[in-house]
Amino acid sequence: MLQSASLIYPLCGLIVGFVIGLTGVGGGSLMTPMLLWFGFHPTTAVGTDLIYAAITKSIGTVAQHAGGAVDWKVVRRLAYGSVPATVLTLLVLSHISGESHLLGAIIKFVLGVALLLTAVCIFFRKYFAEVLARRYGDIADARVATLTVVSGLLVGVLVSLSSVGAGAIGVTALILLYPRLPLARIVGSDIAHGVPLTLIAGAGYWYQGDVNWVLLFNLLIGSIPGILAGSMLAPRLPEYGLRPALAAILLFVGANSVMHAHLF
Repeated sequence: MLQSASLIYPLCGLIVGFVIGLTGVGGGSLMTPMLLWFGFHPTTAVGTDLIYAAITKSIGTVAQHAGGAVDWKVVRRLAYGSVPATVLTLLVLSHISGESHLLGAIIKFVLGVALLLTAVCIFFRKYFAEVLARRYGDIADARVATLTVVSGLLVGVLVSLSSVGAGAIGVTALILLYPRLPLARIVGSDIAHGVPLTLIAGAGYWYQGDVNWVLLFNLLIGSIPGILAGSMLAPRLPEYGLRPALAAILLFVGANSVMHAHLF
């Protein structure tokens, strides 16, 4: 009944878009679990959400670049790791695409792990940054560059398998590696990096026939006004209550996804 309702998916897009605008956390953390709940196959849920993310992040990147909030050196470093990792992950997935049950179980398990990591990053981001600053102080630029590429590699694998990771996890890594970079430029750089990452990963799922374009269109109808509304309301609401509440939801959904993946 829900899947036949013409307004349910624009409504889901509206809700997810509103949360994105309100908290800055990527849509994959909520959209992919929501699509799985509606009964879509994991590959279709991830593939559709990746194209959804590529479109919304492209719009966000234009706005961020116009405001001077993108550090393209950081974006390149992340892409040096994430793009090859994404391509290799897609090649591995193509070899097991015939094993629909196994592939679905892998995606659900990785999705759960990514959601749990996202929740941890939301809860303890400031703590991680303070501990790293006290213990290591300034890190040489060459080492920062290497660690940024490694971070991009890990995010590339997570995003390719679950569509989750380019938001909270990526931002947390950049905060730890670039403590002197303003938060606005960290967020802008992470959004810009998400464009090629989600576009390449989404294209791989599209090639395999795992993107539902009608569903995507309906999600975008709701998400764009939702993002705008959330962005306008965000400065007026206390952050200390919003992010922990979202992290608690992601912990629950992530743990449930891992337990029901039936991978082992």
